[in-house]
Amino acid sequence: MDRRQNGFTLIELLIVVVIIGILAAIAIPKFSSVREKAYLASMKSDLKNVAYLQEVYHNDNFTFTTSLSSLNFSGSEGVTITINEATNTGWAATATHQGVPSEQCGVYHGTANSSGGDPATTVGVVGCSI
Repeated sequence: MDRRQNGFTLIELLIVVVIIGILAAIAIPKFSSVREKAYLASMKSDLKNVAYLQEVYHNDNFTFTTSLSSLNFSGSEGVTITINEATNTGWAATATHQGVPSEQCGVYHGTANSSGGDPATTVGVVGCSI
């Protein structure tokens, strides 16, 4: 009696599981890196939007503001923007994201003080502490 059985052997299944595990071990760190870059990009984008809105506000009021609601600013999900200083001659702001709490981005304009943990080093250029 010749009996043929269709299906996979235990060794074949084990080899497939090992290959999937190796691929997952390679892909997961790459995914985390891409996600962190996306968070940093959203912080930079929000800071650039704040810079634009500050200029519009200054043209109307001849001063800058520390109030995001005065700017009618709507930020990205998970991003927290803080305007640290605003006078009639300059302003400084920082951004953090809940996905990367150890990272911070900042920007300043005019005579604002860029010190105090602000990672921006050049006027008008968004800098991040990476």
